[in-house]
Amino acid sequence: MSEIPKDLFYTPEHEYLKETDEDGVYQVGVTDYAQGELGDVVYVELPAQGASFERMQPFGTIEAVKAVSDLYCPATGQVIEINKDLGNDPELVNSDPYGKGWMIKLKVADKADLKSLLDAAEYAALVGGK
Repeated sequence: MSEIPKDLFYTPEHEYLKETDEDGVYQVGVTDYAQGELGDVVYVELPAQGASFERMQPFGTIEAVKAVSDLYCPATGQVIEINKDLGNDPELVNSDPYGKGWMIKLKVADKADLKSLLDAAEYAALVGGK
């Protein structure tokens, strides 16, 4: 069974938002379920720091042995940091998706976007408790 932390927000496309200590700033990554479905991650393409995205606009791609998938921005906002460690160590997405495997830090433009995301129970129901 995949790990689904209760304190995160989720998209139906398997990205998560995790609050940081900075007001309005969230870490974005893919869920434990998503990394398990993808298999071994071999490459992550991330946007430039300072790039802005609309809610659910693709912000990058994740490449695994099985497939290449788009990464979708869970909320409208600006990228204030990217996880440079993924350039040399993309398998962090597999080994620690909610920790060292985060992808971007997003300054959310409108917290109302968070209301459209799933909570842990809704996400667990979406993935069928897998």
